Amino acid sequence: MRLQAAFLLLASIVPSALAIFADDAYHIDYHHALLGSPQARTTFFHKPSSSSSASLLYTLSEKLVLGAVNPKDGTIVWRQVLADSTKTKEGAAAFFLRAVDGEDAVVSAIDNVVSSWGALDGKLSWENKFGDGPVTDLEILQLEEGSAAQAAKDSIVLFGGQNGLVRRLDGGSGNVKWEYKDESDDTPFQVSTSATNVFYISLQSASRKGYKIKVTALDPQTGRVTHQHTLSSEAEVSSPSSIVFVGANLASPLIAWVDDARTLLKLNVIGSKQVNSVNIENTSGEDIRKVEIHAPHALNSLPHFLVHYKTESKSWAEVYHTDLKSSTISNAYRLPVFQESSAFATSNIDANVYFTRITKSEISVVSSASHGILARWTPKNPSKDAAQHAVSEVVARGGTTYAVRFAQVLESGDWTLVRNGKTEWTRPESLTDAVAAAWAEVDGEEELAHELEVEGHASLLGAYIHRLKRHAKDLEYLPSWLQQLPLRILSSVVSKEVTDLTDFGLKKYIIVATETGRLLALDSAQQGSIVWSVKATDVEGTKWNVKAINALQGVATVYVDDGSFVKVNVASGAVIEKGAPTQQRSSIALVPSEGSPTAVDIRSDGVPDFSSINLGNNAFIVSTSDDGRVLGWNSIAPKTPVWEFVPPKGERLLSATTRPSYDPVASIGKVLGDRSVLYKYLNPNLALITTVGDNTASFYLLDAISGQILHTVTHKGVDTRQPIASVMSENWFAYSLWGEAADESAAKGYRLVISELFESPIANDRGSLGDAANYTVQDKTGIPQPHVISQAFIIPEPISNMAVTKTRQGITVKQLLCTLPASSAIIGIPRPVLDPRRPVGRDPTRNEAEEGLAKYHPFLDFDPRWYLTHAREVLGIQHIRSTQTLLESTSLVFAYGLDVFGTRVMPSQAFDLLGKGFSKMQLLLTVVALGVGVAVLSPLARAKQVNMKWKI
Repeated sequence: MRLQAAFLLLASIVPSALAIFADDAYHIDYHHALLGSPQARTTFFHKPSSSSSASLLYTLSEKLVLGAVNPKDGTIVWRQVLADSTKTKEGAAAFFLRAVDGEDAVVSAIDNVVSSWGALDGKLSWENKFGDGPVTDLEILQLEEGSAAQAAKDSIVLFGGQNGLVRRLDGGSGNVKWEYKDESDDTPFQVSTSATNVFYISLQSASRKGYKIKVTALDPQTGRVTHQHTLSSEAEVSSPSSIVFVGANLASPLIAWVDDARTLLKLNVIGSKQVNSVNIENTSGEDIRKVEIHAPHALNSLPHFLVHYKTESKSWAEVYHTDLKSSTISNAYRLPVFQESSAFATSNIDANVYFTRITKSEISVVSSASHGILARWTPKNPSKDAAQHAVSEVVARGGTTYAVRFAQVLESGDWTLVRNGKTEWTRPESLTDAVAAAWAEVDGEEELAHELEVEGHASLLGAYIHRLKRHAKDLEYLPSWLQQLPLRILSSVVSKEVTDLTDFGLKKYIIVATETGRLLALDSAQQGSIVWSVKATDVEGTKWNVKAINALQGVATVYVDDGSFVKVNVASGAVIEKGAPTQQRSSIALVPSEGSPTAVDIRSDGVPDFSSINLGNNAFIVSTSDDGRVLGWNSIAPKTPVWEFVPPKGERLLSATTRPSYDPVASIGKVLGDRSVLYKYLNPNLALITTVGDNTASFYLLDAISGQILHTVTHKGVDTRQPIASVMSENWFAYSLWGEAADESAAKGYRLVISELFESPIANDRGSLGDAANYTVQDKTGIPQPHVISQAFIIPEPISNMAVTKTRQGITVKQLLCTLPASSAIIGIPRPVLDPRRPVGRDPTRNEAEEGLAKYHPFLDFDPRWYLTHAREVLGIQHIRSTQTLLESTSLVFAYGLDVFGTRVMPSQAFDLLGKGFSKMQLLLTVVALGVGVAVLSPLARAKQVNMKWKI
């Protein structure tokens, strides 16, 4: 009975239900859904419903992404990618966004496309595409037609082709109601509206120099010209950039321009011929670099506006009032000079206008009617970067107390919302400018590996002495380790999380470089949070074209196309060293040399620079040139390429793919079901060259040492406008394209092709070289040819990028990582699914089934379980980076482009990791219970044995 009671006690400890692993979706992965850096002219608060007082933040970013953001927490309500900013010509696509007051609509214009979107849900209401040149300006017409208000507020669109063209588009359908064409040679500049007119503003070249501003008033009902006049501005307007502002509220739309010296400001109420001159009073001691005008756009707001002056390190502002009867402008008051950069935002309550001044040290709100400060706050957690521009909402409480919230865009490109001096949220929009990324160790594992490698190359006595010194140095960490030991033991027992991310190598940093000259570090163990962000270099008017990042032993080195470099501390982001520009480089090759990668510059003609490094006599580099050649180089003869690959006539080079730098192979052969072995073709010097023709795509497998072509395949009927992606790993390569089959009856569509290389088609055969320990690749006749097995699959959508998961020993089954631009997702296809040895037209034999082979089906549907992004919409992914951890089962994945996504994948399940459902407390209680049971039952068992002996 006592034994049964002990068993019941043990059973009561075990939970009633056990799960092997809990679902880690949305816990081990992270996603930064981004829009891009918001622009001042396309960012605003807007109420999507007239029945609600709640507003949303809207923006059309520099990445041409339109979206609505919840001001409470910074989450995206909806977003739409209107165009691919990477394929748009520099400065060719103008873009605009306007809110329709009082309605659930926002109107956008990009290039020659005008669209209307639901402000609440982001659904497309209508779209109209024109062929008369790009859109130069967009405004919403707000007026009453007849006795009833407009059912839908119409859009006024200016097209800037050879001649200016103004169109009025119906707010409900987007159809053209009327159009006005400027037959003169004037340069179309902008449109503006008032309660009674539509104004078309153009620039007329003066006889000597400069431009005159020409204002044409159009009837909003018919589009006919009602009157026209020219403003004498040629003395100040030397270029269109001299005009700093056009617009404001309907009662007093303005035109403002400044001279080149920024000593004179001229203002005109659109529709009148009177020009008001203002002498700019500059007592800062610095030249004015920028003049901005902030004015309300509400229908009933007061005709007040603010002029903001900026110098290199100072700023001030002046508030002006407009007399509507006389069209004169007077100075109301002046805001003092601040010894720092500032930004202004305009908002209104009914007719009252308020200006919010934002600096790093102070936030203040003033009314346009008086200079008295209504409210002031000191930022509680200010950003290191100054605000570039902002939009705000001011709320009056009781008539004497005011609150303000504003969304500001920082110099870094990030977007933050501040409420009464406290930062509520930050959106890392600077990550949309990422051009390069690299994984970096933060726990000393990389440094330890380097020390062990040094010991491996030293003599026996030298290695022993080196190890003693290393252990002696580690003793300095012993007190802190002993101090943290009780806490670690307690937390390991109490915590539900069974893994220490640092101990298992799951905590790594991703070093990201942006085209704006910034470096950021993201923590893979903390949901991709930004650890640090630094301004690495000043980029003015250009892009920071980073070619590669090499993170080694706690230092990340960033290589730029102009020959310069920047070294930063991985842990803190502190800049260690900067290198000045030397010579232009097209790319960077990181070549192993004495245990650490060495950077080799590759020029645009494909020639590597071996001058400043010593790589030994066996360093080979494969490079591509701008004229479409592939070259092989040996460091022993750096002036002449060892071999050269030129695409056949009618083809051009598209890409060159090699095996990853870290690609361990766990087994040199594949064990078949009958226990025989197919030996893998494991040449580490393989390169896959992709070329395209008019409607063809060719893939050439080259030996990178000799340049010999080992395998060639050509596909016809290929749509080369569709993405063509490729990847290599171990003894196989894969690529994807859109193509037609040779048989006209076969299906056309997107294809995924997998090819696997073996030494011989015969099991247990090592091929032509047999068991030879060495062979030379310089003699092309001595290079063994691989046996290639290929299979093609029809896939449901295109693949734009490919990568392969990495693990520490290469034992875990690999996954083919693919980005799907059509469904905005990332999938991981298990490698066994793509095994090219799958039997065709028949069921697998017993031996083949034992290998895990399934019958080949030409259509490969993407299993929902393969989607690493789950239900997330991950947009604009351009690159995928994978790295290994200390756990053989786990690989880290990081993808970036427009969005940023990261996760941990376990292709063979977590065979070396306990799940979250495992309770360490229950395990300890079980051990204790067993110990108690043994202690209780042991004397009983001995007494029973003694009694049995006496009975015998």
